[in-house]
Amino acid sequence: ASISHVASISKQFTGMSIQLLAQRGKLSLDDEVRKYITELPDYGTRITIRHLLTHTSGLRDQWSLLALAGWREDDLITQDDVLKIVAHQKALNFVPGSEYLYSNTGFTLLAIIVNRVSGQSLREFADSNIFKPLGMTHTHFHDDHTMIVPNRTSAYQPRPGGGWGISIPVFDTYGATSLFTTAEDLLLWEQNFADARVGGRDLLIAMETPTLLAGGDTSFYGLGLTLGRYRGQRTLGHGGSDAGYRADVVLFPDQGLAITALCNLSSINPNALTRRVANIYLEDVLAVPVASSASATAPGVALSAEQLAGLAGLYRNPLTDAVQRFSARDGKLFSGAGPAPGVALTPVSATRFLVPGGTNTVEFTAAAGTRPQTMRMLAEGQKPVVFERVTAFTPSAVDLRGFAGDYTSPELDITYTLAVSDTVLVVRTRKAADVPMRPTFTDAFQASIGTVRFTRDARGAITGFTVNTGRVRSLRFERVKS
Repeated sequence: ASISHVASISKQFTGMSIQLLAQRGKLSLDDEVRKYITELPDYGTRITIRHLLTHTSGLRDQWSLLALAGWREDDLITQDDVLKIVAHQKALNFVPGSEYLYSNTGFTLLAIIVNRVSGQSLREFADSNIFKPLGMTHTHFHDDHTMIVPNRTSAYQPRPGGGWGISIPVFDTYGATSLFTTAEDLLLWEQNFADARVGGRDLLIAMETPTLLAGGDTSFYGLGLTLGRYRGQRTLGHGGSDAGYRADVVLFPDQGLAITALCNLSSINPNALTRRVANIYLEDVLAVPVASSASATAPGVALSAEQLAGLAGLYRNPLTDAVQRFSARDGKLFSGAGPAPGVALTPVSATRFLVPGGTNTVEFTAAAGTRPQTMRMLAEGQKPVVFERVTAFTPSAVDLRGFAGDYTSPELDITYTLAVSDTVLVVRTRKAADVPMRPTFTDAFQASIGTVRFTRDARGAITGFTVNTGRVRSLRFERVKS
């Protein structure tokens, strides 16, 4: 009966609200978003409601934008705050419909559309059209952070020096997040995928249908739902993570089994918990785990120091500038994004390795002609993520001083000061502690804010930089002339 904040599990209820409005002829999923949200810039290409529902809009993610703009985790964030920063963005991550990239922004905009079309807040609309009809009496969209909620859980996270601290989001933004519910109420919702009491069968089938991308590929996301496979069986569901809250709900539709895990500690992995429950209940129908199968077919694979050294190095994703480092020592290959060795990988062959703790694998391909050596990260049911081997960047102290200066972003309304502190390039802003920047590939640095890649003019002078995070691409900062 404990009520928990379930973060992104909220998205399927926002998606259902939009689809109910479409079912009643109030809007179309293929309507342009700017028809309802005139504040959104004209990017010269159509962004539709369907794009928002399927994370294919290309819109930069709100949480990444707010963090880059200097907002702290404990700052109050409202719908208007999100709308304002999105309205200032001059570019998209990609052409709408061409890719899948998770974007909370889209679901916040969908909540605003629900309000503008129905005349009700998302909280009111979902309550009368979804929660009450299904008997979900302990569920609501939490749109007032000062509201007292009986039986509400607190959430916690470990402190760096030991012990625990309270970690509760301060949100008056919703649609992408802010659903308050219980484990039992969520199971009433999962039962609706079998009974179709709310929405009807056709609408639910639409939610469960993979999204077709412009290039002919399909994504693993429907309309507010993650579509996947676990050990050979079809799954529908979603995870959620905000502050100290962690949540997961998964439905095995072909077996009629739904599992929820609502946790209030940031170090818990609810996805692992729900799958461990599935391992017990569905033992007779689940396939042998990929990791176990691979290990069984290639026992005792041993690679020489020379073979491991040939794979070690720095790899860059050409689309996002994200990097992965591999190092060889003590007869093992280690993987990690940071300077620490990271995790030891288990070799399955001379070029393929298992990542511990799951079924993900890493696969290397040798250089050929003009094509560099590559590394592919493979996850069950997902498109491979490709990285190319690059030369590590080792700037001198003089080089580092050349990057120092002020850089500004009108899209974020913030100026960063870059300075050299104890031979390390750091980012300084008004509210945050210095952020160290670690050199990666040429003219690029890795930091907690993302990958910073500097640009130069024809004479080689630094003109600014772009920031790439997991959900924001090529956000531009211009160097302020002194």
